[in-house]
Amino acid sequence: MLGGPEELIQRALELGFDDAGIVKLGPQHDWSRQLDEFLALGRHGSMDWLARRTNERSNPRNLWPEARSALMVAANYASSHDVFEELSHEDEGYLSVYARRKDYHDVLKKKLRQLAREYADLGHQVKLFVDTAPLMEKPLAMAAGLGWQGKHTNLVSQNFGSWLFLGALLTDAELSPSPSEQDHCGSCQACMDICPTKAIPAAYQLDAVRCLAYLSIEYKGVIAPEFRAPMGNRIYGCDDCLAICPWNKFAVISHGERAQLRGAKLRQLVRLNDQEFRSFFAGTPIKRTGRDAFVRNVLIAIANGGLQDAWPDVYALCRDDNPVVRAHAVACLKILDVPRGQDMLQSLRVGESDARVLGEFDR
Repeated sequence: MLGGPEELIQRALELGFDDAGIVKLGPQHDWSRQLDEFLALGRHGSMDWLARRTNERSNPRNLWPEARSALMVAANYASSHDVFEELSHEDEGYLSVYARRKDYHDVLKKKLRQLAREYADLGHQVKLFVDTAPLMEKPLAMAAGLGWQGKHTNLVSQNFGSWLFLGALLTDAELSPSPSEQDHCGSCQACMDICPTKAIPAAYQLDAVRCLAYLSIEYKGVIAPEFRAPMGNRIYGCDDCLAICPWNKFAVISHGERAQLRGAKLRQLVRLNDQEFRSFFAGTPIKRTGRDAFVRNVLIAIANGGLQDAWPDVYALCRDDNPVVRAHAVACLKILDVPRGQDMLQSLRVGESDARVLGEFDR
C-alpha cells in the first residue's frame, strides 16, 4: 500500500531508484531571486528556454498550484573508470560519464510512470518530471534529503558522490517530509580550482557561458578561441568538477555504460555523417546535440592533440555543408600546419562567403 510517505519511498527503491525522499511544498521553495540574478548576468548563454516561464520555474507551486508534496528520486551513474586518466588519451574522444548509457530521460521516466500509475490508482493526482519542465530539481532534492548543492552547483550525496540523475513526482497528497540535507562542502573548493575555464566564479555559482559542458552540448555556434585549448579531448560534456569531489570516495559503481562509448578514436568520430552519427549514438543523450556540433567538438580535440595523421579528414570537412564545421575545420587545419598548408588554405578560401569561416582564415 502506497498511502504513507515511507511506503512511497520504499516503492521507489523497489522500482530501481537508488535514493528517494519527500518534500512538503510551500512558499519556502521559491528560488525567483537566484534565478533572476542568474539570468540578469546572462549566465544562461543561448539557453533561452531558461528565461521562459520563469515564474513557474521559480516555485513548483507556480508550475502546478494543486501540488502539495514532491517525491524526489535519484539514480546513480558512477563509472568504474578514472575520468582524469581518460582525459590523458589525446587521440580518443572523452564523452561525459552520464552520456555513455541509455538516455536517462527514458530510463527514469519509465520507472516514474509505473510509480505514478500505482499512486494515481489510490485517488491522487500526480505529475512526473525528468529534466523536461521548468522545475528546480536540485534544490528540491536537497530539501528531500538526497544531497546538497555543492559549490559546483550540482547535487552531492554522502552515499553516491556527484553522480546522480534526478526525477520528481509531484502530487496533490499531503505527505510528511523527509529530513532535508545540510551542506557538507566545508572549506573545500576542489571543484572551483579544477574547472578548465573558471566557469565557477564563486562558490555555488555557475557561469554557463564559460562551462565546457554548455559549450560542447548546448551551444551550436563557433566556439571562441579562448575555450578551445581547455577543451582538450572533451567532445561531449565535462566532468572535471564532478570527478574531483572528495565525496566520490563513497560512490557506488553503477552498471549500464556502453563499452563502445569509451575510448573511441577521434579519427573515427570526425568522419561521421549525419546518419552514421545517429546510428552510433542511438538511444543516448548524445544524439540530441546533433552531428554538426559534435563534429565541431571533435575537430577542436584533433587540433588540441596535434593529430597530424587526421589532416585528410580535416581538409575534407573544410568543404562541409555546415559553416560552423567548416570554420572549425579551417582552424584545425591551421594548427596542424600540414605540408602545403598555406596553399591548401588559400584554395579553400576561394568561394567562401560565410563570415564565421572567413574569420578563421584571418585569425
